[in-house]
Amino acid sequence: MSRTSRLAAAVAVGAAALLALTSCAGGTDSATVTPNKLTIATGEPAYAPWVLNNDPASGEGFEAAVAYAVADELGYKKTDVEWVRTSFDAAIAPGPKDFDLNLQQFSVNDERKKAVDFSSPYFVTTQAVVAAGGTDAAKATSLADLKDSVIGVASGTTSLLVAEEIIAPTQKLQVFNNVDDTVAALKNGTIDALVTDLPGAFYVRDAQLDDGVIVGQLDSTEGGDEFAIVLPKDSKLTADVTKAVDTLRENGTLDELIAKWVADQGAPVLK
Repeated sequence: MSRTSRLAAAVAVGAAALLALTSCAGGTDSATVTPNKLTIATGEPAYAPWVLNNDPASGEGFEAAVAYAVADELGYKKTDVEWVRTSFDAAIAPGPKDFDLNLQQFSVNDERKKAVDFSSPYFVTTQAVVAAGGTDAAKATSLADLKDSVIGVASGTTSLLVAEEIIAPTQKLQVFNNVDDTVAALKNGTIDALVTDLPGAFYVRDAQLDDGVIVGQLDSTEGGDEFAIVLPKDSKLTADVTKAVDTLRENGTLDELIAKWVADQGAPVLK
């Protein structure tokens, strides 16, 4: 083989290797876990009102609906979205992820930011009133209806301040060591209703009481947690997801979804 032929062959081999390397990099350097797909995670199981019937693919429930709205803003069709499940702790732990986005009522804090990225918030928690079914408090449809109720709160929480400010009950608030003690007081009739954050209110109603009723939300986000979408650390999607959430907030979509999937699912705002 001539020197020219050997040089040409070497160039061809080098070009092929470079092409292979580029192709490999393209496959692993995708902005998403699966190219042309958006992989979204939630908990197992996932509870109402965040996901209805533990079926996020249905798009029913507040976080399921937000997920599809964000996907649409990013240019993904519903058929391009794939769902996976993760535990809460694993999702915010350091290390590789098998998801692009994760919605699971994650509040933002500096410690978590060391391990994962967050979008801008899509929801700020409010406080809510929970009562035992069949009681006068459970039948309340306004703040005035709750004025004379005996209301319990956990010590050292925002619930105490918001209940005093918004409900302004005629009877002194009953303060307990923690939410579980407050629930126990509700069960045994020591109090007529309790105030806790909205996610906790759904848990109390669905998991801790046999006949619990969420009377409604209190119109205040004072001290509320900001829920944001979790992404893998340094994700290429973080800026775009934040822009998508901001757009949904600014154009009123988030408010519409909150009204449909939170307020209308048994947590109206009390006036």
